[in-house]
Amino acid sequence: MAEAALKTVPLDKARALQWLQKYGVYAGVALLLVVNIAITPHFLSAENFRTQAVQVAPVIIVALGMALVIGTEGVDLSVGAVMALAASVTALYLGYGLVPALLVVAVFAAAVGLANGALVALVGVQPIVATLALMVGGRGVALVLLPQLEDLRNPQLASLGSGDVLGIPYLILIAAALALLVAFVVRRTTFGRQLLAIGDSRPAAQLAGLPVRRVLILVYVICALLAAVAGVLATARLQASDPTSLGNLMELSAITAVVVGGTPLTGGRVNIAGTVAGAVLIQLLTATLIKHDLPPSWTQIAQAVVIVAAVYAARGRGKR
Repeated sequence: MAEAALKTVPLDKARALQWLQKYGVYAGVALLLVVNIAITPHFLSAENFRTQAVQVAPVIIVALGMALVIGTEGVDLSVGAVMALAASVTALYLGYGLVPALLVVAVFAAAVGLANGALVALVGVQPIVATLALMVGGRGVALVLLPQLEDLRNPQLASLGSGDVLGIPYLILIAAALALLVAFVVRRTTFGRQLLAIGDSRPAAQLAGLPVRRVLILVYVICALLAAVAGVLATARLQASDPTSLGNLMELSAITAVVVGGTPLTGGRVNIAGTVAGAVLIQLLTATLIKHDLPPSWTQIAQAVVIVAAVYAARGRGKR
């Protein structure tokens, strides 16, 4: 009887851990919603939900690209610098029109992603080292192009940052559309399957004849382009270009959202719905602390606790 009870305890613990791995991020979001409804004044107002959604949209977009990179067992620390670079380039070329400025931003972002991908796939540099170099260099280039904050007065850019469709801001619609697109790519395309196979085992993918180098380079380019989109949207919302502060610590927020959302750092799997929920969780946690007048340092401590809890829950999850 005692022996049967001892066997049941580890089994129940394993089931609880498995449930936490799959649904913990959603439970965390639900818990924060309930807590805020109970203790935060005006939390249920439409204006508050709109504000929270607009603020989290750039984080979601960056986290989508980060999820793809982590799915290959890599990491991209340069996403914040790419956001700053996008802001600088937007300010410099906006005089030629919004569309030409966005095209130039895409070229700069693709160049950063190409450099990251080439260092990882062709040279064999560890992703954390390769993207760390571009993190420092990219923000340096952004500051050379635009050394200080610059106000932007452009009707098209203002509409992108504050416009809406049926009351839903463009930022939210763009983030939702990109999330659906990335989820489709991961689940339904050959590229998505190759990405996961490389993350699961790069040597095996090479032996199977998969275009490992090409896929890796493309993943880093996509990640950089998504970071640039987030940078342009953040610039449009603020109506100002500030390469000094825009995107600071965004790489940590994106990694947190991805890990909390259930994508293992060991690669081989990408959870897009969980990544979106992870970004929402971090946003709600930050907003809760701010609304109750706690200093920003508590937000960083809370994020650290969330990361540790997510990594603990992910023990033994492994690859696909």
